[in-house]
Amino acid sequence: MKSKFPHVALIGKYQTLASGASGASSRSVLEEIADYLHGQGCEVHLEHDTARNMGISGYPVLTVPGIGEQCDLGLVVGGDGTMLGIGRQLASYGVPLIGINQGRLGFITDIPFNNFKQSLGPMLRGAYEEDHRSMMQARVMRDGLCVYDALAMNDVVVNRGASSGMVELKVEVDGRFVASQRADGLIIATPTGSTAYSLSAGGPLLHPSVPGWVLVPIAPHMLSNRPIVLPNATEIVIEVVAGRDASASFDTQSLASLLHGDRIVVTRSQHNVRFLHPKGWSYFDTLRQKLHWNEGVTLP
Repeated sequence: MKSKFPHVALIGKYQTLASGASGASSRSVLEEIADYLHGQGCEVHLEHDTARNMGISGYPVLTVPGIGEQCDLGLVVGGDGTMLGIGRQLASYGVPLIGINQGRLGFITDIPFNNFKQSLGPMLRGAYEEDHRSMMQARVMRDGLCVYDALAMNDVVVNRGASSGMVELKVEVDGRFVASQRADGLIIATPTGSTAYSLSAGGPLLHPSVPGWVLVPIAPHMLSNRPIVLPNATEIVIEVVAGRDASASFDTQSLASLLHGDRIVVTRSQHNVRFLHPKGWSYFDTLRQKLHWNEGVTLP
């Protein structure tokens, strides 16, 4: 049966040539997957930096915007960090993404490399589950001007400096004052990001279909400052009131240094990231596997 995706882009984690979980080098993994896709009747395109840094030739090369304009599917090989980076860049084009896990946890790159053919074959022929993930648009406002603008699929984090004490942050939701918090920082996480930094800071898990965000203080001075779930149609503003060397990060991959009076304004992005999973995929199966639920328990 012909592939539903004639033009497939292959994007890899090219920062290192270290062995992945399978024991194969990143280059050989990508070459094996590219050869398989070609055998399935797909025209394979390599993402520009992946091809250059891996030294792979023999396939057309495209920039990320080129992938968005010309490809029907993006196949991401690496860990969740690789997927987060490309997902933000391709969201506005609506290109669906499949993740082959060569990292560790793999909450959103959920196909293990050692049996990718078994999962990928049916998906290329149209047997898959589609999963849409929301993103946040974050701006750093200083004296009424936007000095930094970024997208985040996982979280926006305001942190204290490495060598300083707590920061004091003023929180507003839709223009209404919520609280002033003294803490090591504050996390605004999407449902996707609820399994990341937010979880380690004591936040709840949010199912991907929940139209909400979770606001989680990091080591708050007052133990009554607890995580809260908010609708993602709101505008959240975090103002830096006091504290030295505060910074803001967006999916940990972009960073902005903050001054007193800076306001981090977070709204829902108009774009979603489209993930494709093998037929029968369940978010709860992912949680059980990645968080080791039910270990030592005899299931019915």
